[in-house]
Amino acid sequence: MNSPVDVERPLRIPVLLGTVRKGRMSERVAHVMADELSRIDDIDTELVDIAQLDVGFDDAGETAKDPKFATLVSGSDGFVVVVPEYNHGYPGALKHVLDTNYWEYAHRAVGLVGVSAGPIGGARAIENLVPIIKAVGLVPIAFDLNVGDVANAFDSGGMPRDPRLAGRMKGFLGELIWMSRTLRHGRAHIANPGRMT
Repeated sequence: MNSPVDVERPLRIPVLLGTVRKGRMSERVAHVMADELSRIDDIDTELVDIAQLDVGFDDAGETAKDPKFATLVSGSDGFVVVVPEYNHGYPGALKHVLDTNYWEYAHRAVGLVGVSAGPIGGARAIENLVPIIKAVGLVPIAFDLNVGDVANAFDSGGMPRDPRLAGRMKGFLGELIWMSRTLRHGRAHIANPGRMT
């Protein structure tokens, strides 16, 4: 169950790097997103690499959860999930990590960042992941961020080479922050008779 919500503290919005694959190009995108969030006043963020989590792969569901990750999740207001597209889908390791928590996710915002080597920026991975995100109680924001041609998307300083991507990043983060703040207010002040209270 959820603990009391402190609405005075900074918003907590970690960035989840959703792949364990060696040579993953999405790692750079996750660092860029964490850097962008860290520059915004009243936001606490950190990069969470699912490859570093202590979760079992024995199909134990919630009993396989990493206690530190569960605490991080329940103490957060929103998330950025960076998800690469592998063969038209999302990584299985990300699905497994998401499945290891349930109540901890309730009524927290999530912004999905799709990553691909091709031009569509992980759109198919995001499309397939949204039902999973909703099933565990997270609330996807209206905007996705798609990073195509990931090897060339950012310069050496982490800045988008395409100004349109820079504009989309700004809008994406603005929506995520607004939704995170709104849902935190709701968790603190509005009783919910549904299953996720």
